[in-house]
Amino acid sequence: MLGTQLAQLRDSTPTGLTDADDVVAGFDDALLRGFARVGEQDATALTALAGAVAGTPLGERGAEAVGKVTAGSVGQEHLAALAGARTALLGATHDALLDQLDTALGRHRTPWAPTGEAGDPSPARAAARSWLHETALAGWRGVDHELLSAVGTPVEAALAEPESRRLAVLLDGLAAELRAGLPVATMPQVPVRRWADLWARGVLLAQDGPAPATVTATERVTGRLLPLGVDVHEHETAVQVQLHAILEPADATAPRLVRVTVGAAKVATIGGPAVWRLLSAYPVLLTAIAQRRALAVIDLPAQGGDLHWVDGQAQAGEPADPFATARVLLGTAAATAIPPLDRHPVAIAEPVLLEGYVVHDGGLAVDLDGHRLAVALDRLPASGPLTPALVAASSSCLGLVRWDDGRWLVQPLAVQATVKRRPVEAHNGDWADGVTDPKVAKAEARSGDAVAVLRERAGRLLRR
Repeated sequence: MLGTQLAQLRDSTPTGLTDADDVVAGFDDALLRGFARVGEQDATALTALAGAVAGTPLGERGAEAVGKVTAGSVGQEHLAALAGARTALLGATHDALLDQLDTALGRHRTPWAPTGEAGDPSPARAAARSWLHETALAGWRGVDHELLSAVGTPVEAALAEPESRRLAVLLDGLAAELRAGLPVATMPQVPVRRWADLWARGVLLAQDGPAPATVTATERVTGRLLPLGVDVHEHETAVQVQLHAILEPADATAPRLVRVTVGAAKVATIGGPAVWRLLSAYPVLLTAIAQRRALAVIDLPAQGGDLHWVDGQAQAGEPADPFATARVLLGTAAATAIPPLDRHPVAIAEPVLLEGYVVHDGGLAVDLDGHRLAVALDRLPASGPLTPALVAASSSCLGLVRWDDGRWLVQPLAVQATVKRRPVEAHNGDWADGVTDPKVAKAEARSGDAVAVLRERAGRLLRR
């Protein structure tokens, strides 16, 4: 049955998807060359972006921004309008794809409830806007070490403001990627879409006023949290762990699909299983993930489908098999609409349970009821025991359905497999409370504890 549902996704594409992607690609190419001098080709691309949102509340501001940019008098407010238009277009693409996925899976999704209050002007966000403005004028091919070194001031200022820390991590990560690619003009392939995504999101996060991505939670939830799987996002300067779970509210209302996200800053030398030690401030959460236990949560802040994790307001409970949870509850659990700034096709990540499939191409694809679905083996994290070999030997998979490079695929979070005639189960979060594989643990011991060493050195510097 699920194979037929996923075939519906593969065989039909929302109307206008290709046109929207072409408009965004044109803007991204213009950003590659920079807005200091806009040529005819880039002016045409910017005009197309303004035309795509002409019938929306952004239409007038988008057209004005294009006029200013092409005339060579671009200001920060004009870049904000362009970033907003690009984000809105990708958001519409996201909504069309997610609606298609919900229809195929029969998944109910509650509507988004707008929230947010106007914030006070922030020097940190003002500094970020200035740096992003200079970066857009230079374009990716025009950035240099001097421009990238200037990011230190807005990053430091944003880190000092709790509500701006997401912006700080984004700027730091973008600058690190640009620095690694210098000189960008000689790169064989420039990641224009990724860098434009980061730039546009940074511009919007740096605006003063309502900030949907950073507002205070609008509700408090109490109930039982049943983990499904963990998605690990790792960058040279940061790590983020996102737990996908089902919440059974204490008031006996319908179960809900929710996410818990925790993260930490890091350096490039920390990777693999060591990243879990950066999250030592969340022992209850890590224990529940590693031991596959349910969590009792009390009065936990929530914003839509995202729970703001407070370790002291949770308690690890009885064992809870994620596969059993998925079989019983995943089909009926309600999903929540995605916050506006998170609406991007690559951000689609919907939990599914796949069973009874046939594996092809060493795990790169699975066949369900005669319908083939690609598998994102490149998304398997080095911080857990799940490997391409286990995926290739699997018969059941808990994963996330994603949209990437114009196609649907599944990203494994956990599998049940048969290895040497013995049943094996592996989850991305199995090492959250310490490595359980003796060979990996021995290799880690030989290489030393990078986290402990860096913390000791940092403490020594602070004592001086």
